[in-house]
Amino acid sequence: MYKLAGLIWEVILDLFHYPFVCERGIALGQETDTQDNGKEVVSKSTAILADGFMEGFERHYPTEILETLLCDRTTGKNIIWADGEYEALGEGYSPEDEITFDAISGTNSGVIKPRVLKALERQSRRTKTRAEVFTPSWLVNEMNNALDADWFRHSGAFNREVGNTWETNHNKVVFPKVKGRGWHDYVTSTRLEITCGEAPFLCSRYDTVTGATIPVNERIGVLDRKLRIVGERARSYDDWTKWALAALRSTYGYEYQGDNLLIARVNMLETFTEHYESRWGQKPAEQDLRNAAWVVSWNLWQIDMAAQIQTRLKPS
Repeated sequence: MYKLAGLIWEVILDLFHYPFVCERGIALGQETDTQDNGKEVVSKSTAILADGFMEGFERHYPTEILETLLCDRTTGKNIIWADGEYEALGEGYSPEDEITFDAISGTNSGVIKPRVLKALERQSRRTKTRAEVFTPSWLVNEMNNALDADWFRHSGAFNREVGNTWETNHNKVVFPKVKGRGWHDYVTSTRLEITCGEAPFLCSRYDTVTGATIPVNERIGVLDRKLRIVGERARSYDDWTKWALAALRSTYGYEYQGDNLLIARVNMLETFTEHYESRWGQKPAEQDLRNAAWVVSWNLWQIDMAAQIQTRLKPS
């Protein structure tokens, strides 16, 4: 059944030219270190979700970065909540209200959480009202791999599927000697995740179903794969930044629920930062973060596609 679903999605994704991501599990609250033999061992580092999602982001980034990620480029205002889940919090939390910096920072920094950290009752309610269901990482990996198999003309360029997980191929990715299929083309190829939720198909920082942290060198998202290539090919900091921003500029998504959209944008920016840190051993310059946040705010936008489809399907 899952194989059939994968084949169906392969056809759909090929038509839209957009890949997906999934993840391999490390227990929530743990990360891994890599030994000389390439094997990974669990360390005592704080995982992505264990110390708070927005709380951690607020500590590590200037205020202006979060303000940029809140921008709705179609209205010139901020993205809106677009869901009644937060109305009980009072003024400023209605579906039509903009999400402001003050509403989600400081003492309010724990208001927005990834789905996996929400109570099961809230998850169930969103599934019923918004059909919100997140795809398991292993299945998303199969979808992404199917697209890459088409690009590279063979399977296993990034990893090998092993049951409900995968083994990463840590060898340098080799590109086919075909015009339009080189590494620059791959990095700048347009990719779109529809109704992206927290964008697990674009950037696989954690498993959206289990909350497990995924080490940078094991990730399988669309942007992760592009940034891996940039890391393997770029010879200087300036070259890396140039092509990493190009990877961001060609990676898109849309989502209606405001909390999901903000989480997706945060994940995209954090993915840029974490790959940078993995490659260069330091944090990006503030101007590079500003540039990356600006691109992300333009490339992940707020659309109620279900309403759009219903409108178009109505008889004239």
